[in-house]
Amino acid sequence: MSGTFVGMPAFPEAARTAVGNPTLRGNLRHATHTIRHKRARAVAELDDWAALREAGRRIKDHALRHLDRYLVQVEEAVTAAGGTVHWAADAEEANAIVARLVKETGEREVVKVKSMATQEIGLNEALEAEGIHAYETDLAELIVQLGKDRPSHILVPAIHRNRGEIRDIFRSEMGEWGRPAPEGLTDAPAELAEAARLHLREKFLRAKVGISGANFVVAETGTLVVVESEGNGRMCLTLPETLISVVGIEKIVPRWQDLEVFLQTLPRSSTAERMNPYTSMWTGTTDEDGPGTFHLVLLDNGRTDTLADEVGRQALRCIRCSACLNVCPVYERAGGHAYGSVYPGPIGAILSPQLRGTGSEIDASLPYASSLCGACYEVCPVAIDIPEVLVHLRERVVQGGPAVRRGNRVVLRPAKGHAAERAAMRAAQWAFTHPGALRAGQRLASRTRRFHPRTLPGPGRAWSGTRDLPEVPAEPFRDWWQRTRGGKDGAK
Repeated sequence: MSGTFVGMPAFPEAARTAVGNPTLRGNLRHATHTIRHKRARAVAELDDWAALREAGRRIKDHALRHLDRYLVQVEEAVTAAGGTVHWAADAEEANAIVARLVKETGEREVVKVKSMATQEIGLNEALEAEGIHAYETDLAELIVQLGKDRPSHILVPAIHRNRGEIRDIFRSEMGEWGRPAPEGLTDAPAELAEAARLHLREKFLRAKVGISGANFVVAETGTLVVVESEGNGRMCLTLPETLISVVGIEKIVPRWQDLEVFLQTLPRSSTAERMNPYTSMWTGTTDEDGPGTFHLVLLDNGRTDTLADEVGRQALRCIRCSACLNVCPVYERAGGHAYGSVYPGPIGAILSPQLRGTGSEIDASLPYASSLCGACYEVCPVAIDIPEVLVHLRERVVQGGPAVRRGNRVVLRPAKGHAAERAAMRAAQWAFTHPGALRAGQRLASRTRRFHPRTLPGPGRAWSGTRDLPEVPAEPFRDWWQRTRGGKDGAK
C-alpha cells in the first residue's frame, strides 16, 4: 500500500489522542448510532437476509478460489468490448500507469468518483507530483480534500466533521479550488449541498478525463458497477471523453446473476436503503454514450499475498459497506484516523496489516484495535469472521512465522515489544499440558487471593491500566466439582 499513512503513531497512542477530543466523539456517536439503527430496520425487512448473506459469502469465496481464471476472463471481456486492461503489481506501478494515461490525453485536470483503491495507493498525491490536479466529486470526499484532511470512514469519509466545520471549510477553501462558496453561506444542509453542487458543476462540464473505482467487476461480461447516492459518479462516468478505472482484483464476481445478491445486501448494509439511488454499469465503450476511451487498471498491491493466507483471505470478501464500523465500540470512540489507513475500523484492522505487512508500528498494533466483541461479524453482509482474523494476526505479530510477501514465501520475525506476551503464552501452554501443575497453581491462587494486587506490575500494567483484574474464586472449579459432584450434593 501507499506510504501515505505509514509513520503515524501506533493505534493505542493515536486512539488516546482521539478519545480526548469531545467534539470528535460526539460527531462519531451521533453518526454511527443513526446509521446503525437505520440499517437494522432496512435489514429486518428481508426474511431471507441470512440466506443472502450466505450466498454473498459463497460467491466471493468461489471467485477468490478461482481468481486466476476470472481475471483472464475479465481482461478478455473488457478488451472485446473496446476497453484496455492494465495490470499493476503495486501502488507505484498503478500510479505510473494512470499518470501516463492522463498525460497522453494532454489534460492536466481529472474528476474522480469516490474510490478507496485510489486512496489506498495515494493516487491524488502521485498525480499532483506530475502536475495533474485531481478533483474529488463525492460530497464527503470534497470536504476532506478542501480541508486538507484524511478520510475517517469508508462510507462517510467526513464523518468526523460537523456542519459548522464544513461551512467554515467551504467558505475558506472553495475559492482556491474553483467556484467560491456563496456569500452568507450557513450550516444548513441544503445550503451546503447547493454550494458543493455549484462548485462541482463547472468541474464536470470542463473535465475531459474521469477516474473511478468499482464496487464490482463481472467476469463473464467485463461489466463494471458503481453504486452511489449523489449522482456525481454518474456524471464522472458519462461526461468525460476518457475514463480510467482503478479496481482491486478482489472486486470480481463471476456472473451477471451474482449482482442480484449484492445489490440487495450492499445498500442495506451501507446507506440503509433498499437500493442505491444511482447504480451505474458500463461495459467497454460505445459510440452512442459515455467515454470514447476506457482503461481498466487491475490492482494487486498485496492482495495475492493476502489470498495465500487461508485464515486472513476472507478479508478480501469485503464489499466496503462499512457496517462493521458503525457497530464497533472501538471505532465509535477512537475514530478512523487512529487506524493510520484509508481502511479504518474492524475491516481495516485486518485488511491493512495484510496488504502492508506488520513491519511498521502502526500495522503491528492494528490487530489489537478491537475488544473482540464480535459485533462486526454479526453485521457483515458477507460473513467475514473479523474476530477470527484479528486473533490470527495477533499470533503473527507476537510469534512471527511463515507468510507470503510480494509473491515470495518468507518467515516473519516477531514484532518488537511482545517478549512478555510470548513468555506468558508459552507458560500458559506448558501449564495446560501439565494437569498437575495447573491444579497446584489454581489452588495456590485461590488460597492467596486476598493478597493479589488490583493492577499488574511491569509489562502487565498496560493491560490492567484500562480494566479490572478478575477476582480469583474461593476454590478452583475442579475442586468444587469434585466436592459437590457438579452441584448435586446440596450446592446452591
